[in-house]
Amino acid sequence: MKFSPFESKRPDMNRIKEIVSVLAKYQFGNVLDDLGLRNKLFFTLNLHLRDPEEEFDSSVPERVRLVMEELGTSFVKLGQVLSTRPDLVGKDIAEELSKLQDEATPFDFTEVKRVVEQELNNPFEETFIEFKEVPVASASIGQVHEAILKNGERVAVKVQRPGIVDQINKDIIIMRYLAGMVDQRMPSLKYYNLPGIVDEFERAIKKELDYNQEANNAERFRASFEDDETVYAPAIYREFSTLRVLTMEYVEGVKLTEIIDSEIKFNARTIAERGAECYFKQIFINGFFHADPHPGNILVQNGNVLCFIDFGMMGNLDQDFRDNLAELFVFMVNYDVKGMINQLQYMNMISDSTDIESLKYDLMDLLDRYYGADMNQVGELMSEFSMPTLLIKHKIRVPRDFILLGRVMSMAEDLGQRLDPNFNGLHIAKKMVKRLIKDRLNPLRRLDNTTSALINLEHIYRDLPQSITRSLMRLEKGNFKMELEHKDLDKFTETLERITNRISMALLISSLIIGSSLVIMPNEALILQNFPYLGIVGFLVSFLIALALIISIIRMRKI
Repeated sequence: MKFSPFESKRPDMNRIKEIVSVLAKYQFGNVLDDLGLRNKLFFTLNLHLRDPEEEFDSSVPERVRLVMEELGTSFVKLGQVLSTRPDLVGKDIAEELSKLQDEATPFDFTEVKRVVEQELNNPFEETFIEFKEVPVASASIGQVHEAILKNGERVAVKVQRPGIVDQINKDIIIMRYLAGMVDQRMPSLKYYNLPGIVDEFERAIKKELDYNQEANNAERFRASFEDDETVYAPAIYREFSTLRVLTMEYVEGVKLTEIIDSEIKFNARTIAERGAECYFKQIFINGFFHADPHPGNILVQNGNVLCFIDFGMMGNLDQDFRDNLAELFVFMVNYDVKGMINQLQYMNMISDSTDIESLKYDLMDLLDRYYGADMNQVGELMSEFSMPTLLIKHKIRVPRDFILLGRVMSMAEDLGQRLDPNFNGLHIAKKMVKRLIKDRLNPLRRLDNTTSALINLEHIYRDLPQSITRSLMRLEKGNFKMELEHKDLDKFTETLERITNRISMALLISSLIIGSSLVIMPNEALILQNFPYLGIVGFLVSFLIALALIISIIRMRKI
């Protein structure tokens, strides 16, 4: 699968007209006006634009979601990515976009058969004993069919929708085009960095379109929970999986959506608690987490076992970030504002110019809104911490991973509360905090990093003599270079220049006074034909030069 360089391609104007039509339909005419699209394109469109004074029933967040839904696959996926970025689109829009359902009409079975045979390079009948034509599930990127392999094993086969890569390619070109227009013509929206959002979306969608990547994700997730009897992930059949076909173990279970909306007998509280514990483990222990905790992506098996079935959207956290995040999380859960500030400074998330006292009171206000007898929304607290108001005011640099985590945890907690109204995320979080503290204080934990530390030490031991020798040779030859970084030296230079100019002007004025005195003293001046011509000429030349210098200094404001 190859994505062409979008910058070298022109956007599809017919598709842009379609986008303009949808925006107009849902009352975003003001955006079209700001971008100059209404006058440029509407004369070719037979559109009925609503009267600006006509009321529209739904709110702005809902209208944004409706626009995404109507524009199809690429924009639904973009909406899902943006739902994890409340720091950019705001809490209300992020929550509304999280409702986007990735469902689509199934494509014809003849296309399914063609894609499978082409990808597996084998006739259909030689691979499967049975292959059900009606899909188990159908989404915008692909659909899943139940099948039985030649060896008799029951599998689920995920087949990518034909033409979807080209369609998404074209839409990303348009997204770049529109994002560039917004960046140029709507300065108030520059903060949101729309071109950057398109880049982020492109990275996410490329991973989701690559079924080999999803197979890697599934195997890694399965391995991380192989010793946990409460969480399960299906096995992957690599020999029957390619870029556009993914074959995995067929698992029985009931979707969480069906448990939430029906009277099916499961222990809802156990499921909610296991779900929360599972996500805390993914984030703080494994560093590899499911980034789309939609109830349709999770099955419940006998014994209240959670089974994850979709691994297209996953998140990664390195060890250092997990350690720092765990410490910040401990302070946050324990209502330790001072500890939070110290940790933010350690993580370089706040600068020296941040007003610590003001930040302290804002953090206290934030924690007060969530702590108390009914406090149960840890993920919501993390999402609130990532809101633009707090970030901009205190110049906090929050990593994207932190923002994504807050959103994912918030969605997981919401799922827990829908299963059990009495679900308390803080209770689960405090249990995890005890485990994190225990792990952090365990001296044996450092043994995990022994190999890496020894290798780094060996590099130093091996390279240090050569580095010292090279430095001494450069110093001996006079080739030793030193770079200095100055702070506020420009201000010092400017001040020194002004002082020098003032001294120069004082000397000039003094010289003119002395010169003029000599000119008017005939006995002291050089006289030709009873008049001191040379003295006056010299005085005038000096005066003009001094005047030009004074004017130059004043113009440069260096006095």
